[in-house]
Amino acid sequence: MSRHSHDPDDFAWSVPVMRAGYAGRGLVYLAVGATSLWSILHGGEAEGTKETMQHLSGMLGNAVLVLIALGMLAYAIWRVTDAVWDLEDYGTKLKGLAARVGLAVSGLIHLGIGGVAVLALLARSGSGSGQMVSTVMGMPMGRLAVGLVGVAVIGAAVYYLMKGIRASYRGRLRANAVTTHANLILQLGLVAQGVVLMIAGGLIAYAAYAYAPEAAGGMDRAFEWLRAHPFGQWLCGTISAGLLAFALFCFVNALYRIVPRASEKDVETLARKLKSMA
Repeated sequence: MSRHSHDPDDFAWSVPVMRAGYAGRGLVYLAVGATSLWSILHGGEAEGTKETMQHLSGMLGNAVLVLIALGMLAYAIWRVTDAVWDLEDYGTKLKGLAARVGLAVSGLIHLGIGGVAVLALLARSGSGSGQMVSTVMGMPMGRLAVGLVGVAVIGAAVYYLMKGIRASYRGRLRANAVTTHANLILQLGLVAQGVVLMIAGGLIAYAAYAYAPEAAGGMDRAFEWLRAHPFGQWLCGTISAGLLAFALFCFVNALYRIVPRASEKDVETLARKLKSMA
């Protein structure tokens, strides 16, 4: 399909889906970051996504889990649609294709997070990360598959780190007072997300290398790894605060993100406004 063979109105429906997806994603990191930071300040430990969702209870907690599950479904639909039809205009060169594959993988990962929310609603506990990785490693070429997943997560971590450092996200945000004044916090949030993914990806890759499935995990194992180092609690607290900043990044995207091939044209981006102010 040609990059310009469809009318933007054909995918106008994807914009509200995208906004719902980012809002749901923001809820996830708001819950994890706030719960972990609160726990650390009161002598406890930072917790990962699964543990945080299992602690959400009562009418309000159940409502949050429903919103997270629906948001993750919307985010998965948005990312896969974006990847297939290139709604953000990444292109068909190697770099663009790699970005689009990453979008599809990100969508599937967040669909899994939505599944965790559903399991928490049903009061069931899913298989632990180590057990899941052990099962995969027992399959033909399973160890290689786990190693490739680790490398892919590390690649995503580098993407988030560079996106935060270079502030390349500015070209996808509508220019206004909120996006302009929150710019530094948005950068810090992306860097924090990149650090968490780098640790998680490294642990997954190590699990494959050392044939130690118990070493693999997501955010929970990343926090556990940090705690084992000097000033571990301080590091966990810093990352938790960073995840709150990343939650803000998600909410800002939910409100002000621009989809180049499914939005109105000639919208002033944050990048263009900051360049004109320089």
